[in-house]
Amino acid sequence: MPLLGCIADDFTGATDLANTLVKGGMTAVQVIGVPTGPLPEADAIIVALKSRTSPAREAVAESLAACEALLAAGAKQIFFKYCSTFDSTEAGNIGPVADALVQRLGCGFAIANPAFPTNGRTVFQGHLFVGDKLLNESGMENHPLTPMKDANLVRVLGRQTGGTVKLIPFAVVEQGVTILRHTMTGLKESGWRYAIVDAVTDAHLLAIGEAVADHALVTGGSGVAMGLPANFRAKGLLPDRGEAAAALPPMAGPAAVLAGSCSRATMGQIGYARDHAHTLELDVLATPDAAALQAEALAWAEGKLGDAPIVIAASAPPEKVAALQRKLGREAAGALVEDTLAGIAAALVARGVTRLVVAGGETSGAVVSRLGVTALRIGPEIDPGVPWTYAESGSAGVRSIPGCTSR
Repeated sequence: MPLLGCIADDFTGATDLANTLVKGGMTAVQVIGVPTGPLPEADAIIVALKSRTSPAREAVAESLAACEALLAAGAKQIFFKYCSTFDSTEAGNIGPVADALVQRLGCGFAIANPAFPTNGRTVFQGHLFVGDKLLNESGMENHPLTPMKDANLVRVLGRQTGGTVKLIPFAVVEQGVTILRHTMTGLKESGWRYAIVDAVTDAHLLAIGEAVADHALVTGGSGVAMGLPANFRAKGLLPDRGEAAAALPPMAGPAAVLAGSCSRATMGQIGYARDHAHTLELDVLATPDAAALQAEALAWAEGKLGDAPIVIAASAPPEKVAALQRKLGREAAGALVEDTLAGIAAALVARGVTRLVVAGGETSGAVVSRLGVTALRIGPEIDPGVPWTYAESGSAGVRSIPGCTSR
């Protein structure tokens, strides 16, 4: 019976959240898509959806279906996870999904906090910072699917919900758990639906997590989940598992890295890979055909597979992404990259690859779907926000490591 039931709006965000919970001593399994059968055994179950950019009605329906499955399994608290950059379209889907969950759970109120200080995401006076830059000056304003042009989260969420949004500022958070809990209760009793909560340190996140111990619904990035495992231990529901929470079977065999993210971080990593690994950069704009791109990649990979990873990237700088979108349309351009890399992944697994690193939330979801993986057990962290994972089911028993390098 899971203690915590989580709904994530993309694949790598789900993995990030699961990683945080495992570090806190909870066993965690990430389920791909809305569950259709019995859930795996774990302290936390994270349902990974592909709902960040889907139509709002579809996102709401899938999120509610995931919520029902988690509640039926016995989850005592629901966590709605979105990206630490709070990115979504102007109309949602963070607001519409949160509204639906608030109504389903009958809780009336929920916090919203995407902060992840370890990776430079902080919230101060309601404004989201990426490092020392406001969100809308961080490069996220050029995101191909969810451009973020406003760093004020009270305004952003306010435009997406039919409810009201209030700020719990830094000065209140600094006063600790008791004042935080009292402030949240007061806002709920006054009819506010959401509170954007400032957080600039991990200590703030731990305090916020403790303050929401009895909330039916928590919304945020993976950072605010840092404080949740301790709540269950305090109630006598979670044993002290220590490092055993992150135990995975040993992994070995040929390795490959597939990159579909177009973030600055991923582009920098690809630049590093050029000098340290066999690296192929596909020109999707010049060859907008998935079959042709897959054939090119597989011919290139011939004879290169081994313990040292190969790198195949379909990432591109903003100007090339914009050009491809003008040529094919935004949705078709994204689907082309996802289909291309998912097909390459399946072919590489068929050729013996047993270890995969996949960069990019949409790309990772497409790859795992193509491989038929339905559940990932979460292991130890290899980089902030990025754990090893083990595919408990799927074609060829592929062991997958979906790393979200876009943070």
